[in-house]
Amino acid sequence: MRVKPCQVALAGAIALNLLLLYCAWQGPAWAAPPCRPPRGIPGITVILREFEDFESDVAGTARSFASLPVPVVVAAEVAPYPPVPLPAGVSVLPLRPAPEHPPPRLDLHIRTRHVALVPDGTRAAPGLLQRMAAVLEAADGDTRVVAAAVGAQPLYCLALHVELREWKVRFGRAEGECQALEGAAVLLLRTRDLLALPFPLVRPLPTAIFMQAALRGWRLRVLPAAFPVARRPPMSPHGRWKAESLAETRRRHLMQDLGIKWEVLVDGRERWYGCTKDTARCFGTVHARTPQYLLAGRWTPPCCLRALRETARHVAAVLEAAGVRYWLEGGSLLGAARLGDIIPWDYDVDLGIYREDVGKCRWLAAAAAAPVEDTEGFLWEKAAEGDFYRVHYSRSNRLHVDLWPFYVRGAVMTKDTWLGHPQDVEFPESFLLPRVPMAFAGFTAMAPNNARAFLELKFGPGAIENPEYPNPAVKRLAEG
Repeated sequence: MRVKPCQVALAGAIALNLLLLYCAWQGPAWAAPPCRPPRGIPGITVILREFEDFESDVAGTARSFASLPVPVVVAAEVAPYPPVPLPAGVSVLPLRPAPEHPPPRLDLHIRTRHVALVPDGTRAAPGLLQRMAAVLEAADGDTRVVAAAVGAQPLYCLALHVELREWKVRFGRAEGECQALEGAAVLLLRTRDLLALPFPLVRPLPTAIFMQAALRGWRLRVLPAAFPVARRPPMSPHGRWKAESLAETRRRHLMQDLGIKWEVLVDGRERWYGCTKDTARCFGTVHARTPQYLLAGRWTPPCCLRALRETARHVAAVLEAAGVRYWLEGGSLLGAARLGDIIPWDYDVDLGIYREDVGKCRWLAAAAAAPVEDTEGFLWEKAAEGDFYRVHYSRSNRLHVDLWPFYVRGAVMTKDTWLGHPQDVEFPESFLLPRVPMAFAGFTAMAPNNARAFLELKFGPGAIENPEYPNPAVKRLAEG
């Protein structure tokens, strides 16, 4: 039988495919190329981020730096409006995702090895950006940010401490090297470092960069040089008010993004970003005596601790005024003995009271029938879980003090509701004869007369010296 050319070709193709399949099965698998961020081409990309649509010099700033020439990117939530006459070659990066477009990608707009974050109104200084890049490359490996002032006003070095576990950031005057700056400055980084940050272009941009750098142990180098600044008319009163309002809102959003609820400023003033009497508390229902924040490596938010202190102080004052005998109980007594305060990861305050004294306090007497709000907005109620009382910071904010009614039975203090906690045990009344004052949460509370013996009865030997989370079976303090 004569074989046709097309049959020969078909047979050859089949044989070749079988051979390739066999080789793929027998041979070693090809390793995927390593995923490394591109080093970028030499050069510096200028990013303009800190400007306001209603009164800005973004066109002049872009024109000045584009003349060097260097790539210039204008980054904003949406394209500037009213439209800005940007020079040719200057690109606009809208940061807010839009449903009809792919997600914004900063890395597609920066091809150079370095990036400079330039404030609005800055003017280019020939060679200064390159000098900053050279200083960065010559510095030690921990130096990741180089700064130069804008205008004649000097930069002031600040100390910066970000304490994520405590949800806190503190600014102060620097005694050594700079960790943050006060004043307008151009910041230069390696592109790969900027892109590695979770919040690379969040405003206020300098504060966001400094805080994220501090968390990573990055060092900041300040050059003794300055960029010129444009001469501009003063901002109108309405424009100034609008800019200040936006700055306040942006700073609050930044702190929320970074998990900060308490900020201490250079002058000692404080800003709070967490819960208040008019909002819900910062965490939800607690399961297995382990709040969600402990599993996230955090302690009780400082706003919650502040609310607990205020509630405890108020409840103690009301009880004392009514003649109700009370004392610090459980973890609250442990915190008082150890720190003179609430344990930094605790989520409520516990007080014991004599059950026979409940009727002396009108709020407790009323709460036995229905929840009642006192004259200062604290909510008193009978707990749903058993025969005890709970005083909330407010109707909205359920941070609370638990009041446990004990009564005497054969010289022993006992109660009717037991929640199964290891420390939930009876104890001799002699610990309360007499009760003694003890510093706690910013006021003087009443406590058992032998706190150490009382605590070791409830928690075991060494309870004061050996701190531990409420439920070590779920999370231990040593685990961080």
